[in-house]
Amino acid sequence: MSVPAGQHTVRRHNLALVLGEVAGPEPLSRAGVAARTGLTRGTVSSLVEELIAAGLVTELAAARGGPGRPASPLRLDPRGPAGLGLEVGVDTVGACVVDLGGTVRVQRTAPSDHREDAPDAALGRLAALAADVVAEAGLPIAGATVALPGVVGPDGVLERAPNLPRWVDVAVGAALSTQLRGLPVRAGNEADLAALAERWAGGPADAVVVSGGIGVGAGILLDGALFAGAGGRAGEIGHVVVEPDGRTCHCGGRGCLETVAGLEALTGPDAVRAAGRALGIALTGAVHLLDVPAVVLGGGYPGVGPLLLDAVRAELAARAFSRAGVEVRYSALGADAALRGAATTVVQDVLADPGAVIGAQGQVRKERSASVSSPGTQ
Repeated sequence: MSVPAGQHTVRRHNLALVLGEVAGPEPLSRAGVAARTGLTRGTVSSLVEELIAAGLVTELAAARGGPGRPASPLRLDPRGPAGLGLEVGVDTVGACVVDLGGTVRVQRTAPSDHREDAPDAALGRLAALAADVVAEAGLPIAGATVALPGVVGPDGVLERAPNLPRWVDVAVGAALSTQLRGLPVRAGNEADLAALAERWAGGPADAVVVSGGIGVGAGILLDGALFAGAGGRAGEIGHVVVEPDGRTCHCGGRGCLETVAGLEALTGPDAVRAAGRALGIALTGAVHLLDVPAVVLGGGYPGVGPLLLDAVRAELAARAFSRAGVEVRYSALGADAALRGAATTVVQDVLADPGAVIGAQGQVRKERSASVSSPGTQ
């Protein structure tokens, strides 16, 4: 049975509508937002005041010199609720803070080998790094997303990570949330988050974005949206078999792509060419299945140089059924993509539903008020 939208629901929708216009590339005044959205000026002014009070929007001084009353442009408040991005790699941890405008305010990585490490120890190091980064940024944090090098289920649990044998069915988000004083923490696959970062940085709407590290993963973009599959396992291109009689992989199979194209296998020019051929073979299958016109090579691959890129291009040119050809390029974000994508997902959520942030702020004020008014106990 359909239920009519209540006043609260309509206001929450309109808050997102107004904030979306403010976040656009063109500076708008309140009158400009009203014209774009079709809302009355009075409604827009009321919503803008609410967004300003929440620290999401700021109103700049009006430009002088023109005829008539100058309009005051609105913009996202760079001091407002920011996104915290976290990452667990095979041998690193990372954290960064991205503000509402998409600017990286602080970013750090630190060595932390997790091949034989217990999850608790690694997550403790990551939480400490996150606390340092948040303190340095000096911004309120709306939430966090952690990028992980393995299969992350719809429930946010890291089901398995072939290069981290002790990380099986680990509720990483919940564990980090506890260590970060209850901050909401979601978990996602690092290649998926890297693909989203590429898209938000102006990359192609339809592409396979490969993340090359010790392991090899891919994020799949279709019509600008991430395709994760029914169980979050889409894009595990590193475990596509390219050499049936090849070396044993950490996953237990033989001849997986990452045994040939993982960064640890790139020991010289011949190995780089072999990696490029193997990537090209695996990517040809992906291109034929998905009909995407672009491939982006990210993670550590941009640091390998043109030899790898040329080999992948040659293989796809020879094998892929595409009249226009397949665009193959290196990522401009490189190894930072997953971390930035993780932080930016939080910012995107704030922009999509500022009412949730405002509601959370109100709940915090209520709890503080109740705590102050309640008699203490001895």
